[in-house]
Amino acid sequence: MRVETPSVLLIYTGGTIGMIENPETGALENFNFDHLLKHVPELKRFNYRISSYQFDPPLDSSDMEPAYWAKLVKIINYNYDYFDGFVILHGTDTMAYTASALSFMLENLSKPVILTGSQLPIGTLRTDGKENLITAIEIAAAKNPDGTAIVPEVCIFFENHLMRGNRTTKINAENFNAFRSFNYPPLARVGIHIKYEPNLIRKPDPDKPLKPHYLFDTNVVILTLFPGIQEEIIHSLLHVPGLKAVVMKTFGSGNAPQKEWFIRELKEATDRGIIIVNITQCASGAVEMGRYETGMHLLEAGVISGYDSTPECAVTKLMFLLGHGLSNKDIRYKMNSCLIGEITKP
Repeated sequence: MRVETPSVLLIYTGGTIGMIENPETGALENFNFDHLLKHVPELKRFNYRISSYQFDPPLDSSDMEPAYWAKLVKIINYNYDYFDGFVILHGTDTMAYTASALSFMLENLSKPVILTGSQLPIGTLRTDGKENLITAIEIAAAKNPDGTAIVPEVCIFFENHLMRGNRTTKINAENFNAFRSFNYPPLARVGIHIKYEPNLIRKPDPDKPLKPHYLFDTNVVILTLFPGIQEEIIHSLLHVPGLKAVVMKTFGSGNAPQKEWFIRELKEATDRGIIIVNITQCASGAVEMGRYETGMHLLEAGVISGYDSTPECAVTKLMFLLGHGLSNKDIRYKMNSCLIGEITKP
């Protein structure tokens, strides 16, 4: 019986991991795949079929936006039947946004899509990129005895933790443990062995075909509340032309000022059809709007709960739902629903 060689498509979008230091000039330059094999010769020992696709020119992740998310989905959709898994090399700054967006755009995904990157370029001596890349490729190719993927979802792998993409936030600009999934446990921990948590991993129907989505509407804003926030600022923000949705970062378990003007502005906005989603400013925990009187006032003003959603996920989910031209009622319902493991409902 012929055993098929595991196959992984490596997609390089840009970011620190792909930078190589030019020994003559000391300048950081973008990689190509031959460069990568030179700096990570261990890849040859995998005995995998590894192909690569490179954004040209490579993109600083600060410039990442929905058009590039759609490009990634196109690449994955076009190559879906030819590879066991996909590894996306991406800058760390917006990686959690991309991972969240892709989790919604790749409906019925039954293969791993693993995003990774590094804090130091892959050519430097103490780089974290080498280990992140090698392990991400191994996870992308990993299969159960029945041939199905062990991790058939969009994930971020960083510093020994495999995390659900739409649960993940960048928390550190200089340490190697740059990402954290505060409200959902890691799907795998990596030490001497890769220890998967099968009960935490989504189990899609492998017989359903991948359904790619490409539409986004970016008429969304994040509003972070703080003590002393001015009425004029709230008013002008809620009257931005074309605005369709607001992710409102409130205090604690979803609390906000009880000022009459504040509640009135929110009520008038939701009456105009603007969707306002309440998430907490805390890194960990969830919004419970029925817990305190302040939260009850928000409910009465038409604000909906984002539960324990990350800001990255709340924004990309809203953009995704708005882009598909759903009714206001449908969007509100889906924002309150767990579509792809992105929130925990009490």
